[in-house]
Amino acid sequence: MSMERKYACDMRGMLSFQILFFLSKKSMYGEEIAQELSKKRGEKPKAGTIYPALKDLKSKRLIKGEKKGKIIVYSLTHTGSKTVRYAKEYFRRCFGDIFKKF
Repeated sequence: MSMERKYACDMRGMLSFQILFFLSKKSMYGEEIAQELSKKRGEKPKAGTIYPALKDLKSKRLIKGEKKGKIIVYSLTHTGSKTVRYAKEYFRRCFGDIFKKF
């Protein structure tokens, strides 16, 4: 049973945030990002999920890609760094109460 069905909660909207968060820690190539997502989500996303998200973030100038041999290594731009800081604060404001102990 997939995670999505098990919990009936669609977390796809978090993909861009997660990618930006990972890249705020270190530069990564697409397969590395997929592996990190797999660790967090319990399922490895397909290339058809990751690469359109990377393309979108790149078109918004939040990330850049540098070709190194046969792979492209992605990193945050200055705007991307500012965006991930804002997104983390926004996430904290919106969802912080969920993680407080009862």
